[in-house]
Amino acid sequence: MNRSLPLIILAMAILAFATTLLVIVPKFQIGHEPAPAGLHPYTAQQQRGRDQYVALGCVYCHSQQPRTPDQAPDAERGWGRASVAADYAYDSPHLMGTMRTGPDLMNVGARLPSMGWQLSHLYQPRAISPWSIMPSYPFLFEVKDKAAPGDTVVWLPAKSAPPGKVVVAKPEAIDLAAYLIALDRTYPVPSTAIRDDGYAKHGAGR
Repeated sequence: MNRSLPLIILAMAILAFATTLLVIVPKFQIGHEPAPAGLHPYTAQQQRGRDQYVALGCVYCHSQQPRTPDQAPDAERGWGRASVAADYAYDSPHLMGTMRTGPDLMNVGARLPSMGWQLSHLYQPRAISPWSIMPSYPFLFEVKDKAAPGDTVVWLPAKSAPPGKVVVAKPEAIDLAAYLIALDRTYPVPSTAIRDDGYAKHGAGR
């Protein structure tokens, strides 16, 4: 018992130090970063789509944090500039991700702003990219004999389209596509987020 108490105290001290270093100090450093002028709150539709993004587990395969050139050639891949803390001003929870089984999506709305493309890709990724390993989400769509007025019909190549049928996007698919299109952080980086060396001072990838 006499040896247990020092070990418990040491463990609690390590936990307190780690919490202070990794949670409390960063909170004071970047917890009040103002939203950039080019960043807008999510609309109700985009927020519903974001909820779909979370529920479907997209964050497990896609990151939302382009890194600085000294860490990775993310900019050369077309993923945009390195992210900064202010880019996430309206994000709760943050969806920066930890893996890149698929490409980074921080600026997918700037790269692929087409609602039609996004819907086709969600229904069957291999209809767009034959080499894709992304799962399809047919449950976000409805296969009909004929489209009704107001339906959003999804374009598909003949090899991926159900014969004699049309694929119609459900509201959940449209919301998710709207959220993906809203992912556009190509506005100028706030001057307060620039270090002396020209890189983002509070880049998420650092």
